Amino acid sequence: MSNETTSSTISELYTEIVAEALFVANEQSIMRNLVKNYTIVGGGKSVEVPIYSAVSASAVAEATDLSNTAVNPSSVTITASEVGIMTTLTDLARNSASRNVAGDIGRLFGEAIAKKIDADLCALFTGFSTQKGGGAGVELTIQDLFEAGTELRTNNAPQTYYGVFHPKQIFNVKKALTNTFAGSANIPDLGNDALRNGFVGQIAGIQIFESSNVSVDGSDDSIGGVFSQDALGLAMMQDLKIESQRDASLRADEIVATAVYGVAELHDSYGVKLTADSLAN
Repeated sequence: MSNETTSSTISELYTEIVAEALFVANEQSIMRNLVKNYTIVGGGKSVEVPIYSAVSASAVAEATDLSNTAVNPSSVTITASEVGIMTTLTDLARNSASRNVAGDIGRLFGEAIAKKIDADLCALFTGFSTQKGGGAGVELTIQDLFEAGTELRTNNAPQTYYGVFHPKQIFNVKKALTNTFAGSANIPDLGNDALRNGFVGQIAGIQIFESSNVSVDGSDDSIGGVFSQDALGLAMMQDLKIESQRDASLRADEIVATAVYGVAELHDSYGVKLTADSLAN
């Protein structure tokens, strides 16, 4: 069997005293808390989300009947599918190591599943019909963010608004914040935060987040998104689950991490995509 965790592959742990493990960090989930969350229960592997159109009230004269307003929602179906990762940990590898190798593997696998959920949600940005910004090869600007926020307000998208961008994509915005008033005593608080911590914060009423789970294409461009929580949905059928199964003949344990979920765009006009250069310089 290939791709096993054996005594030779974890030989770095064969010392009497081992410092705290340094994990190859997978970015923790950002997107999950920024979108609508649903739970699939009661059988089946999908959930149907009703989408209600906006309705308008009008003035009416005294003693005059109101006219009827039809309410006929559309719907979006989110269908769940499985994602998972597995390795086989041999007894010799487990017993030779001075750390809880199974626990370490469980943590790595848990982070990998969280990264996969975030990446799937970020990939939905490409589906937004409205695009702002200069496009491929052009750096993202503060004006682009204001335009995106204006678009959401024009479409009556429910607040709060979120912006999620690749770190190199948002770089130029940070640079602009710190350079606009360079040498002046009037650098705004947002510029000070960007200078001290590299944190962008809130611009144009949009809470800005950086995530390496926003993909970068072969031309060093990324598609970030500015959106309301109601724009995207995550339907969870089974949250992260880590299990082990004994393989006695192999003298090993299989360690498996799985999750069952689906993602979908719910309301197209509640999101804006921003394509921009991700080659920070």
